[in-house]
Amino acid sequence: MNEIIHELKQKEKEKIEHRHVELVQEMEEKKEEMKQHRSAASRFFHSLFNISDDQMTYDEIDRMMYENTIIHGPNMWILMMATFIASIGLNVNSTAVIIGAMLVSPLMSGIMTMGYSLAVRDVSLLLRALGRFGVQVTISLVTSTIYFLISPLSEATTEMIARTSPTIWDVLIATFGGIAGAIGNTRNKKSNVIPGVAIATALMPPLCTAGYGIATGQSQFFLGAGYLFLINTMFISLATMIMTLIMGVPYHRSISKRGQKTINRVIFAVSMIVIIPSIMIGARTVYDSVISASITRYLSEQFTFDNTTVVKTETDIRDKQITVSLVGNTIAPDVVSKLEESLSDYGLEDFKLKVTQNSAIIPNDGENGDRITMAIQEKTINDLQTELDSKDEELDEKDKQLESLQEQLDGYSSQVSASAKMSELGSRLSQVFTYLSDISCGTMTSSEGDYVLLTAVSSKKLSNEELATIENYLKTETGSENVTVQITQPKK
Repeated sequence: MNEIIHELKQKEKEKIEHRHVELVQEMEEKKEEMKQHRSAASRFFHSLFNISDDQMTYDEIDRMMYENTIIHGPNMWILMMATFIASIGLNVNSTAVIIGAMLVSPLMSGIMTMGYSLAVRDVSLLLRALGRFGVQVTISLVTSTIYFLISPLSEATTEMIARTSPTIWDVLIATFGGIAGAIGNTRNKKSNVIPGVAIATALMPPLCTAGYGIATGQSQFFLGAGYLFLINTMFISLATMIMTLIMGVPYHRSISKRGQKTINRVIFAVSMIVIIPSIMIGARTVYDSVISASITRYLSEQFTFDNTTVVKTETDIRDKQITVSLVGNTIAPDVVSKLEESLSDYGLEDFKLKVTQNSAIIPNDGENGDRITMAIQEKTINDLQTELDSKDEELDEKDKQLESLQEQLDGYSSQVSASAKMSELGSRLSQVFTYLSDISCGTMTSSEGDYVLLTAVSSKKLSNEELATIENYLKTETGSENVTVQITQPKK
């Protein structure tokens, strides 16, 4: 009986196992069928966003990350040279030089290794990465501090100042840059992703700016630039950690759920502590930018008056006051009241408007001083132009009279000159022809044209040859072919 029962159980067990195999086969067949029937669009998007394409093996990624924790002498020398390059670029305000330093700097690899070690739960790797990164930061700070101590240029440049006020956008840049770097760094075929991330996240410039703050004793530069460097470092690491988890890299050690929750809480708390100041600074920056744009639009649209110029504007966003100084025709109080009422149309209802007109304005900078001077000169020129325009007709008439008088004067001058020449000619004739007296020469005009007339009295009877000689002499002296000679001669 027992044997029969055992045999029945055995048959039932074989039947169940056979059915299980059949079900597994059916599931595999259905999966294959679903895979074959997957739409072309689905296959396209799967291949388009497949993060595993060309990915290194997990062992290769591990070896690369461990290699990043080893301190190599050449890398430290490269780091020092990159620090010098970045410090010089900041010192001379050269963006191109600063970008070059970012490309040379080897800081990125250590930061990404820290994020990777958090993802795979490898404390020893994290400590090694932190140690190498700490050495790199120390070398960079010391190198930049030494440079700025010996540099003859001590003024802060715009490139330095730009690294002292990090905002939420710097957090986003570091996060997206870290994601791109983690993907690009784990591919078999390397690309220009890492250099691009190094430029976008700008690790070296804030570190050198912090060195400038140490060298010059300006804590705002050290703290502001140091905070930006901390943001970039932390969020590149966090982005690398997230991408490592997404890529499914195996843990180096197992950890309990409770321990995992503790780690997540610590990471979240530290991230919030770091990110909150940047959010506040970013919010203030956005508010100031929006208010400044509204004020600019308000001034350009409302303060448009004939013969009145805005020469100076001052805006105090904290005290919510707008001060406008005008030069030119005074605007009426009711117009000022309307200007105050229109503030609400631009979202400036909390602001107060102060208008100063035609009073002594003391500029606090060269630009405003130039604007005031130009406005006053422009008003003076406009007044003079109005006066000149009213006298244009009178001046034109006087110009015409002057031209007429000049023409008369030229005619008189010509006549006087001709008369003098003729008088001189008569004197020469009396010397050449001694028998002539009462000589008179002049230019005459007839219907046939101009001619030279000579009148004289002769003391003797003149022959035709002598008359011809006098005429030829007269033609030669005057240069005229039309000559008339009238000489009174004795009868005998």
